[in-house]
Amino acid sequence: MSTTIGKPAPAFQAESTFGVISLAQCQGRGVVLYFYPKDNTPGCTTETQDFRDAHEDFLAAGCVVIGVSRDSLKSHQNFSAKLELPFPLISDTDEVVCQSYGVIKQKKMYGKDVRGIERSTFLIDAKGKLVQEWRGLKVPGHVNEVLQSARSLT
Repeated sequence: MSTTIGKPAPAFQAESTFGVISLAQCQGRGVVLYFYPKDNTPGCTTETQDFRDAHEDFLAAGCVVIGVSRDSLKSHQNFSAKLELPFPLISDTDEVVCQSYGVIKQKKMYGKDVRGIERSTFLIDAKGKLVQEWRGLKVPGHVNEVLQSARSLT
């Protein structure tokens, strides 16, 4: 499965910090689905805090925010509690959601080849259609850019 702008976003159903969550449950609202490499790492913490701090703005734009990584549910629950997150984090330990959105990549970390999540965000409209995607992104300013696009959905 892959992502194509203007086509239905890949459906998913997965365990999250808010219980089982699916794309179908979000029908009628926009969805900001962001994939990040790892809980409690500097870039991922900053990105998640930025989404948290803008959460009310995303709700006002008619969008829900959902984070996804391969971390365990326990890791997510601790990360979520520490950052006081008002949105769910999906635990994708089997990489099903990551694979369907094509975010697993070979990366270099400290000179070694590692397989991991390429930091990516997907904006899905209220009908479940993929509107925009950001791949291999840099954290500073990213959430504001996504918010601007989310506001243009309504």
